[in-house]
Amino acid sequence: MGACISTAKVSISNSSNNNNNAKETTPKPHKTTTKFPQQESSSSNNNPQRPRNRRGGNENNQKNPQQKQKGKEKPLRGNNARRQGGIISCGKRTDFGYAKNFDRRYTIGKLLGHGQFGYTYVATDQANGDRVAVKRIEKNKIPHFPVGDFVYCFGRMMVLPIAVEDVKREVKILQELTGHENVVQFYDAFEDDSYVYIVMEKDSRYTEKDAAVVVRQMLKVAAQCHLHGLVHRDMKPENFLFKSTKEDSRLKATDFGLSDFIKPGKKFQDIVGSAYYVAPEVLKRKSGPESDVWSIGVITYILLCGRRPFWDKTEDGIFKEVLRNKPDFRRKPWPSISNSAKDFVKKLLVKDPRARLTASQALSHPWVREGGSASEIPIDISVLSNMRQFVKYSRLKQFALRALASTLDEEELSDLRDQFDAIDVDKNGSISLEEMRQALAKDLPWKLKDSRVVEILQAIDSNTDGLVDFSEFVTATLHVHQLEEHDSDKFQKRSQAAFEKFDLDKDGFITPEELRLHTGLRGSIDPLLEEADIDKDGRISLSEFRRLLRTASIGSRNVTSPSSAPRNTRKM
Repeated sequence: MGACISTAKVSISNSSNNNNNAKETTPKPHKTTTKFPQQESSSSNNNPQRPRNRRGGNENNQKNPQQKQKGKEKPLRGNNARRQGGIISCGKRTDFGYAKNFDRRYTIGKLLGHGQFGYTYVATDQANGDRVAVKRIEKNKIPHFPVGDFVYCFGRMMVLPIAVEDVKREVKILQELTGHENVVQFYDAFEDDSYVYIVMEKDSRYTEKDAAVVVRQMLKVAAQCHLHGLVHRDMKPENFLFKSTKEDSRLKATDFGLSDFIKPGKKFQDIVGSAYYVAPEVLKRKSGPESDVWSIGVITYILLCGRRPFWDKTEDGIFKEVLRNKPDFRRKPWPSISNSAKDFVKKLLVKDPRARLTASQALSHPWVREGGSASEIPIDISVLSNMRQFVKYSRLKQFALRALASTLDEEELSDLRDQFDAIDVDKNGSISLEEMRQALAKDLPWKLKDSRVVEILQAIDSNTDGLVDFSEFVTATLHVHQLEEHDSDKFQKRSQAAFEKFDLDKDGFITPEELRLHTGLRGSIDPLLEEADIDKDGRISLSEFRRLLRTASIGSRNVTSPSSAPRNTRKM
């Protein structure tokens, strides 16, 4: 059986009695050979349903308060406690029966992380120097009665979040599962007057490198789908399986039930997918392949920090978060996560799909590329699309893009270098007509005639030598929207530098004479000015030049997808 990488699903009651207490339950990514069913909290007429709390996580959910303690008086709850004048003490010391010599066995070190009621530290075994992970739970926060009961403590009504039975149960479960290859190794449990200590192996921590390996495989699936004109439309952890339980197991994509083919120039108008992973453009009913990349960005965010980037108690609330808000990169553990990883996630979770990295571009990013090579990166559908579009641009726009391309450095062009190398099959530093034909043929929905391929190459080949070199390739395939979205200040400087290549006298305008000198064109220059000269004053300002860079001559229409019956989306 394949192993599954998944995130737990949590049932949240929308009862008005619980709205103030419900919080997000944040799953940690993990490998497992079984998908466990969601556990439901029971409910009664007197006690509305509450999601079960998982102690030690980032949550503050509540456990079903229906449990009774054998042989003990039932604790007073809520208003009943007040009505009968009963006060239940909190912070009582409890003897769990665990060993009392933790301080003699281990030395506590660096904090690894924490949840609502437990902190996890690195610790060193004083006997052999081995490093372990220690989860420390404060006894003051462990009551003797069921979680979710309302009690009075120091004159305030409060919800008690953790029970003695929960701590004992966790230790017992870890003891039972000791030795399983997919469960963290349990060593021992200790206590003193103030804390309970659960000692486990440390080497099971999920690293950035582990996450990058997983994400790279997801991106390769998406890139290959997109070359075939296919959009998966439901990228989420539950739809990927590990081939085996080995550490280096390959990832396999599953469940193409919501997938669909999309015709060139068209957009999907139906809303499909899973709420936590749905892209903004899906909710706006004009989506395409870019929505798969957004979903992988959400998955990456979860793998790195253990929380969802967009969360609310209701599905509609989640959609509002996706449309309006940005992910939080300030809370722990983000300050300790590499800048490269943060940059990668931010570029996948860009709300404008035109400015979002494509799947192939993401595979060229330094963070996800570690351990990979350019030969593994599929040809980018956006690169092929840009080449097809370039032939339709006005001469002035082509000149402007060429000037902008000349201002970029090698690092900014790394993804285009990968794409150029992928198309340049014989590795001679230029793209021939045959290599161009082979590359364009890989975008399967487009069936270009040979004459059309020749026309594209001739438009890109500015020096008319019959070949496309790297600088010509960059000019035709540049992603202007991404340059501006990813670093607006840098785009302003780059576009101004490009503008000044035309503005020879530095007076802030490009005149017809300057345009003629820069382009070397003869005859009337007026047709070139028409597209950019918005205010019709016979010259081009910097703002008009930037507008020219941003706009394409041909726009795609947002029309219904080829398959088109509307489908219900929201698989929760």
